[in-house]
Amino acid sequence: MSSFASRLRVVVMLLIVAMAIPVLALATGTTTAKEKSLYLRLGGKKGISAVVNDFVTRLNSDTRVNSFFAATTSDPARLAKFKTHFVEEICKVSGGPCKYTGKDMKTAHEGMKITTDNFNAVVEDLTGALDKYKVGVNEKNQLLGVLSPMKADIAGSDD
Repeated sequence: MSSFASRLRVVVMLLIVAMAIPVLALATGTTTAKEKSLYLRLGGKKGISAVVNDFVTRLNSDTRVNSFFAATTSDPARLAKFKTHFVEEICKVSGGPCKYTGKDMKTAHEGMKITTDNFNAVVEDLTGALDKYKVGVNEKNQLLGVLSPMKADIAGSDD
């Protein structure tokens, strides 16, 4: 297993792959002056934090990927750092004021042997958390769309 940051990267990438292709077009659109940023439509930092907390619970119970997160979820300090980094990443990519302070995705996931199936499982878990908090389809697709390019740095080949 890898470091805490590596696990964060796995989560982000897995959640992106499920809807990557169909939503990329949505993610490339610009926000008009009258439209709220994706960050605000996600409920700001408070809304994002709620989704991340639920997401981490889902990861911990998902037998398809929980082995990647076992060391992190069993250590309160690592878990808090993981959640903070994931909130920062979502906040940043959704147009919020946050700065991401973790490792780059490629470095964080290097050597973890994450497959496309693993990545897809994480995307499903994130989607479940977004659904629980009734995040709109457009917002969900936009978020997954802006996260999807990270897959290449998280999930390697399935060879």
